[in-house]
Amino acid sequence: MKKYIFPITVSLLLGIFMSYFIISQYETSESIAVSSNATNLYYIQRGVYSTKENMNNNMKDFRYYIYNVEDNMYYTYIGISNSRDNALKIQKYYKSLGYDTYIKEKMTDNKSFITVLKQYDQLLSSTNDGNTIKVICNQILAKYEELVNGEY
Repeated sequence: MKKYIFPITVSLLLGIFMSYFIISQYETSESIAVSSNATNLYYIQRGVYSTKENMNNNMKDFRYYIYNVEDNMYYTYIGISNSRDNALKIQKYYKSLGYDTYIKEKMTDNKSFITVLKQYDQLLSSTNDGNTIKVICNQILAKYEELVNGEY
C-alpha cells in the first residue's frame, strides 16, 4: 500500500499543475467566432430606452424597427447592412430626416438572412433616392423579423 502513495501523490500534483497551466492559457487568449458562417453586419441604431413603453412611444415614427434587450435596456435598430458604405448611406438618409443614429457592428450567423441582405445591399448601393432607401430598409427589417427572430 505504501508503494502506491508516492506515485498517486505525484500524479495528483502533476494533474493540478497541468490543469492550472491549461486554464491560464485560455484566460489570456483572444476569443474567436464559433461559427464559420458568422458575418459582421452593420446595424443602424436609433436609440436606447429603459422601458418597453418608452421605446414604443419614441419609435412611433417608424413602421419597421427591431430591438434587442441588453442589460435591461432596449436597443432599437432601424437599418441593417452588410456594407459600411451602405450603412453610412442609411445613416445619412435618417440624418436628413432629423434623426440621430449610430452604427454598431455585430456578428450574425443566419445564412439565409445574410444571403437576402446581400441582395438588398446591391439594390441599396445603386440608389440615392430617399424613398427607395426607406423601402429597402423596411424590407430588410421585415426579412430580419421573419428569418432571424422567427427562429427563436
